[in-house]
Amino acid sequence: MTSTRGHRITVEPGTEHVRAVRDGLVLAESRRPLVLRETGCPVRYYLPPEDVRTDLLTPSDSRTHCPFKGDASYWSRPGAADLVWAYPQPRAGVAAIKDHFCFHDTEVVAGDAAGQVTH
Repeated sequence: MTSTRGHRITVEPGTEHVRAVRDGLVLAESRRPLVLRETGCPVRYYLPPEDVRTDLLTPSDSRTHCPFKGDASYWSRPGAADLVWAYPQPRAGVAAIKDHFCFHDTEVVAGDAAGQVTH
């Protein structure tokens, strides 16, 4: 956990079954996401690299900086720029998310039914 003047971030192992689908392709599917909760932001699922189809993603030149998490790198798909990001060198308080991938849109899968969660 990291906390700075009213801003708090927690990262914990999740038990959710999550996946990221774009244009009918499953880009990622995991039963072991890291769940990141951050003040003022939606819940985000960070997926281990082994659970992400990186062969379907193209590295982007985009970079962003978060004062709480560090510098993010991005990947894209045709027609979907900067669809996914990761923190190769996250700040110490969120070190667990190192090299895990986070998608803008993920589904939380419950049994055979899927509920769309847009983040």
